[in-house]
Order: sequence, then C-alpha cells, then structure tokens
Amino acid sequence: MRHFSSSATRTSRHRVIGALTAALLCAAGATVPAAAHSPATPAPPAGAPAGSGLALTPPMGFNNWNSTHCRAEFNESMVKGIADIFVEKGLKEAGYEYVNLDDCWAKTQRNADGKLEADPVRFPNGIKAVADYVHSKGLKLGIYTSAGTRTCDSVGIPGALGHEFSDAQQFADWGVDYLKYDNCNNLGVDAKERYTTMRDALAATGRPIVYSICEWGENKPWEWAAELGNLWRTTGDINDSWNSMLSIMKQNLPLAAAAGPGHWNDPDMLEVGNGGMTDTEYRTHFSMWSVMAAPLLIGADLRKATPETFDILSNHEVIAVDQDPLGKQGTVLSSDGGRWVVAKEMQDGSRAVALFNETGSAQRISTTATEAGLPEATAYSVRDLWTHTTTNTAGGLSATVPAHGTVLLRVAADKHWAAYPPAVELALDGSALVEAGRTAKLTTRVTDLGRTPATKVSAALTGPAGWQVRADSATTAAALATGRTLATRWQVTAPAGTATGTYDLTLTTRYRAPSGKQVRSSVPFQAHVVVAPPAGGGYLSDLPRLSASNGYGPVEKDTSNGESAAGDGKPLTIGGQVFTKGLGAHASSSVEYYAGGACSTVTASVGVDDETGAKGSVAFEIWSDGTKAASTGVLTNDMAAQSVSADVSGAQVVRLVVTDGGDGVDYDHADWGDLRITC
Repeated sequence: MRHFSSSATRTSRHRVIGALTAALLCAAGATVPAAAHSPATPAPPAGAPAGSGLALTPPMGFNNWNSTHCRAEFNESMVKGIADIFVEKGLKEAGYEYVNLDDCWAKTQRNADGKLEADPVRFPNGIKAVADYVHSKGLKLGIYTSAGTRTCDSVGIPGALGHEFSDAQQFADWGVDYLKYDNCNNLGVDAKERYTTMRDALAATGRPIVYSICEWGENKPWEWAAELGNLWRTTGDINDSWNSMLSIMKQNLPLAAAAGPGHWNDPDMLEVGNGGMTDTEYRTHFSMWSVMAAPLLIGADLRKATPETFDILSNHEVIAVDQDPLGKQGTVLSSDGGRWVVAKEMQDGSRAVALFNETGSAQRISTTATEAGLPEATAYSVRDLWTHTTTNTAGGLSATVPAHGTVLLRVAADKHWAAYPPAVELALDGSALVEAGRTAKLTTRVTDLGRTPATKVSAALTGPAGWQVRADSATTAAALATGRTLATRWQVTAPAGTATGTYDLTLTTRYRAPSGKQVRSSVPFQAHVVVAPPAGGGYLSDLPRLSASNGYGPVEKDTSNGESAAGDGKPLTIGGQVFTKGLGAHASSSVEYYAGGACSTVTASVGVDDETGAKGSVAFEIWSDGTKAASTGVLTNDMAAQSVSADVSGAQVVRLVVTDGGDGVDYDHADWGDLRITC
C-alpha cells in the first residue's frame, strides 16, 4: 500500500505484508436508478471484464471492515441484521443493494479438496445460507479474498493466488454477486497479471459478479484496470478521521478522467457514523464521495447507528448525484487556500457543485454557473441538497461554508427559475477572533444573488449564552436588488475568563420573495476565543492553535509526526540535527496561530525528519493572513535543515503550510524546528 508513515508497519489491515509490500432535482426529491442487471445476466465474452454490463452506476451497499475488522461481532447474525436494516430503514429503497463480507469470514485452512470453508463459529450455516437470506430481501451478497497466498489479516486465512478458478466457481456456486480482491502476500506477481487471472476466473463462472480491484493504487490501476474490473482502489486504507478522509479525497480527485459507467475510481469505503468525525465532516465525506462518483459502501455498524447517520446515508438527493447515469466524476475548478469548488456534469444537463471548506474556520467560497459548465442564461435554479431548498440566482454561486463543511448544490438553466425565491448569501468579513473580556468588531453581509429582488430583509446575529452581541449599524433593508448587500457592523464580547477554543455564532436573515413567500436562512460561524501572543513572542508550539490539519496523524508538539496516533513522535531531527522545540507535521498540513496584529517575524529551521529513512519530499510555506510571506523549494530527506523567515507584520493570523513537493505524500514527515514568533 502507499506509505504515509515512517515505517513499513502501519496501524492498518495491511500490516502483514512485510517484505512483500506492494437540473436540478425537483423539490420533492430524486429517483435513484435501479440495479443495472439481475442475476440472469449472461456471461461476458472471453477477454471482457468480469463484470461487463454491471456497476453502470457506482456500487452502493455495506462492508463490515471499518466497524468490526476481524472482531467476533462480525458474524452471520450481523450480516443478516444489516440486510434487515437495509429494508426496514429505507436504505434498499435509496439504492443500497450489496451486503459485503470482508476479511476473516473463512477458516485458516482449505479443506481436503482445496476449497475454502466458512469459519464455523462466525458462519455456522455457511456462506450460501447467508447469500440466500440476503437474496430473499432483494439484496446481493459480496465476499472478500486476496490476490496472494494469504489475505491481509494476521491469522493466515488462505488467499486466492493459484486457486483463482476454483475459488471463483465456489463463490458463484454460493450465489456471490460481488468480489473485493485485495493485495496482500502477492509474492511479487505483476499486479495486472494477477488481477487479470481473477477477471478470467470470474468470467468463466457464467455468473455476473461485480469485480472490485483492491490494490491500493500502487500500480496506477486507473490506467489499466477498466479492462479487468468494475472499480479499483486509488488509495491506501481510509480510517475514521478527518485527516485520513481529506488525504484520500485529494488523491482521488485528479483521476476523474478514468471513471465512467462500469468502471469507477474507488477512494475506499465510507466512515460515516463510526464516531471519529463530526456530522459536518461526515456530510462532507458523503458529499464529496458522491461528487466523485465513488462507490458508496457503508462502513458503520448500522445496528448502532444514530438517526443523524441514517439521515446522511439516506439523502436521496445526494445519492442521485453519485448515481447519475452519465457517470462523470466531478472535477476541481479551484482549491485556493483550502476553498474547494468541484463540479460534476449530470445527465440532464445540470451541474452538481460542491463548495467544500478544508480549513478550520468558516470561509466564503464562490463560483458561477458558467464556470461550473452551464450555458449563459438569464437566471438559474439552485437546489441545496442538504437543506432541500430551491432558489434562483443570476449566476453567482456563493456561500459561507462552516469549517470542514460542504455546501452541495444542483444548478440548472431552468426556465421555471422565477417560481423560486432569490438566493441570498450570508457572509462574515474575515474571521471571528475574540479575546475574552474585550469587544471585537465584526461585519456581516446579506447579499441578494437572485435575479429577483429580496424585500423586507433583516439580519440577526446570535452567540453563546452569556456573550454580548450588539448591532452597530442597520439590521434591515426595505429591498435588495440583484447583487446588493445589507452590511451590518456588530460588537461581540465574550465574558472575561472564557476559555480559548471555538464557539458558534449564527447569522440569520429573513426576507420576502416576489411571490410574497417569507424565507428564512441561517449559517453558523465559528468564533475563536484567542489569547494575544506574549510580548516579545516565543515558541509557536507553546501557543494555542486556531486550527490544524495534517496528512497523517495529528500535528505533534515538539516531536516528529511519528505514526498515526497522538504523542507517538520522536525528537525532531533533520540531517542529524535535533531540535527540542517545534512542530512535527505530515504533508499536506496547515496550522494556524493568532498573532493579533502585534507580531513581526516567524522563523524556523525546516526539513524532512530523519525517521523517514531515505524517503520524503516536502515544501514549506508561511502565510500572513491571506498572503504567502515565505516559502522554501522542495526539500528531501538527504538535505540539512533549511532556515526560513517571514515578515508577518500586522497579521491577525499566521498559517504554516506543508505541501507534498509535487510527488505525492509518501513518507512526507515535515519538521518545523526551532519555530519562533517575534512580537
């Protein structure tokens, strides 16, 4: 798999490889396409992909791995329970159809006839009985094995290498509809060769079986796997964290040209509902996987899922973006400063547009309907796929997006646009940075983006209990024409003694559409309660962070990045030089600090940490508010620490960025040694 850490051993399921590493929707909702083929689909011709005619839209279903791994709770009862929940909770109706078994379903030895057998404790009635039960619910069963001598678990379950034709026939006899084919213990056999053999074995069974190639993107399967299977992993394993999800998303986004009906980029399964991210982050996860036309394989144990998890997973309008029959993967229009715009062409001519905020603070993100690929028009209809509201716009598509959030729109050049109220944008100038006990001045803006006017417009800003929020200018406007703004100045005071951290402010507007309909819209902002840096400055690692994101594991204080767990780093060491203070990061990384306009310079000694061995290449940047103040060239492991210094005079926020040097993120452990700020 791809190595994001400093050693060949990772806290993931592949730890055993050792020496073998390798338009608009209508307001009422959307219709999800039916399954492409039934089990009666004829076998593909010789040499065709095993799943020809299958997976014409990205597969949707469940896989147990992310929630259970090989624990005892993965068993026949769980699998049947998931099938029941698919039906009872409406997930089947929403389009989910595959109930997939991952590793550890089998015994550790083949039988006397060389065949695989189900673990009798986990699956006492065998796999066929499970398949029959799943089929009785109108669903399909998936199974797992590896293109090696053993699978990826640590027990030693047999893989399919050398047994491809007999195993494939056994799966077909059991009634399997989907095969996930992993990459462990492959003896160095050429990837295309071993995945071709299983392609041919599946085709020879005569049963339509969706073929999922899981070789972690090691050999660029997007360049060759469409001839073999229906989907291919583009990355290493996901885990239930913001940093993991973000890193995988960034690796998968550039591969849009490879995806299409019957052959999909697979950035791994969903973590929605497993508990390691917020619901805002899970909505981003689900939104971006849908815009990327990725398979939607639920990884949470649905027997324990919250109502919020079911709400996310069963959003028909977002699912319809993923399942659009045109089969286009979304492409990146812009990503400046962590403000992403990704657009996906839809079969009906509309565009799905994701406004995604990577950063730790609310951000204004904007584009236009024409930039998203729509023709020039008088006005457009805009459907917000999470709030389920429809408005009209003169062409602008803008929103203030919460930290780690995504606004997902479906935009169309719709002749009925005038039936909808005008879209308004709610925005906050800059970041809400508040020192406890002191009054901060903020400005909010309500802007009419619509072709029609908004009338009787009002704005209200509310904060946490005990905070004082007072308007310092007008909070109402009789009317706003297209492009006009109601700007309101506010005085915001957090009580003395308020702890540093993030707190919610909410901006709400009410207005009337030309039809007379009253509209209410609101957006949350994160206010940061901050502490001014000490006179004279000091080590940045000793100051509280406004936000931090990291490509692998957390940003570490005064140690290297280490592995994925917090606190597992080592002394910061670059070219043999040890630094007692600083930050250990991993590309791609961004860390923000409050400077309060009182500081002048940031200095550091930077480079790739020695813990990576002979690997890793990164570049460092220091930003002063929204301006890049200093940067290095690409630094590699064989280079000594490099000095970097930036003028940050007057900056409210200092941001430290590490990029991957342009060659991907393998072993990109980046040290900010002796990191100081002068104030």
